[in-house]
Amino acid sequence: MTKRIAAITFIFICTSIGWAILSITVLARTETQDSRLRESVSKLWGSNHFQTAPGLSANHPVTSKTVERLPLEASDINVSLSLEHRKKGLLWYSTYKVNFSGKYLIANKSDKPATFYFDFALPAASAVYDNFKFFIAGTELKEIAFNGNRLIKDIPLEPHQTKEIEVSYNSQGLEKWYYNFGYNVSQINNFSLVLNTDFDDIDFPDDTMAPGIKERTAAGWKLVWKYDKMLTDVKIGLTMPEKLNPGPWVTKVTAAAPVSLFLYFFILFVLTTVKKIKVHPMNYFFIGAAFFSFHLLLAYLIDHISVHWAFWISSAVSVFLVISYMRLVVGLKFAFVEIALTQLVYLIFFSYTFFFKGYTGLSITILCIGTLFIVMQFTGKVDWEKLFQKQPPPVPQQEK
Repeated sequence: MTKRIAAITFIFICTSIGWAILSITVLARTETQDSRLRESVSKLWGSNHFQTAPGLSANHPVTSKTVERLPLEASDINVSLSLEHRKKGLLWYSTYKVNFSGKYLIANKSDKPATFYFDFALPAASAVYDNFKFFIAGTELKEIAFNGNRLIKDIPLEPHQTKEIEVSYNSQGLEKWYYNFGYNVSQINNFSLVLNTDFDDIDFPDDTMAPGIKERTAAGWKLVWKYDKMLTDVKIGLTMPEKLNPGPWVTKVTAAAPVSLFLYFFILFVLTTVKKIKVHPMNYFFIGAAFFSFHLLLAYLIDHISVHWAFWISSAVSVFLVISYMRLVVGLKFAFVEIALTQLVYLIFFSYTFFFKGYTGLSITILCIGTLFIVMQFTGKVDWEKLFQKQPPPVPQQEK
């Protein structure tokens, strides 16, 4: 019995090494493609948008010295995000279209005329901006000159005069959208940002403020940030929902495969030992190979078809291999009941839990506890000392 357990353990270790190599291979393929394709997607579609609030400065009416970073009197911003997933190689990228419109109020609170400098920076250097418009007090600026990705416009104001500046554009981005108040603690006056999405799954990046109002709409969400007076250097941001990426998903499934095989070998060993069904370590080897074939086929099939179709085809192939083989080893009934059922649970269901984002660990934990419960109930009255007792060799019969 000890040699049998050692042989099964050796087979399990060898199969686990194979899975480790396969998961590293898939991970390397994915990372290589990501580094190459992400740059390609960024050039074609744009990168993360990091829209910074306009800077405002003015020439002092007496000294003519430039006063840096004056607060805006009011900001009224409307943003619409439209999600479009794009696939490159083994990866899906969360690209989006953005419609931006910002109205900003500036004021000369002094008793003398002054020139204000309105500094508006575009959110990404490598993006395309369509239908860009710039209005000063309702009058559109026809000739717009950018310095790099910044538009700096001088705006004269009479004493105690206010003017509204409006900026709007349509563009495209990748994965995340931000609105930054500034790179230092900034004073925010009469601020309102309304963001509408056409998708339901919303998330907020780290170090960003959650909206004060969240309302469901027919298309997605309406998110509102509204503040009367505030000091902050925290950003507003939104992360686009990710589509299941086949490469990283297969890597996770493959890396966890040894747990699946261990549970399967464990329950198969207990069942066959208690029922006194002879299963040789070589039979365990071929079962392990059939389990490995599931992940090997899955890893390369996802290059050509959807991950769900690849999963079910690989599952069918692996189950067919195990059942068609084990019916010759242990008989038709045991193969189609105990063998098939345990493979469906410990290979198919185990792997399928990785589709449940955030619940995989809990699902596997419940499966492990359930397995332990079943085995404990099944073997509660087994005399293990007698079962593992070394049997004496058969006595040869004497010739008459």
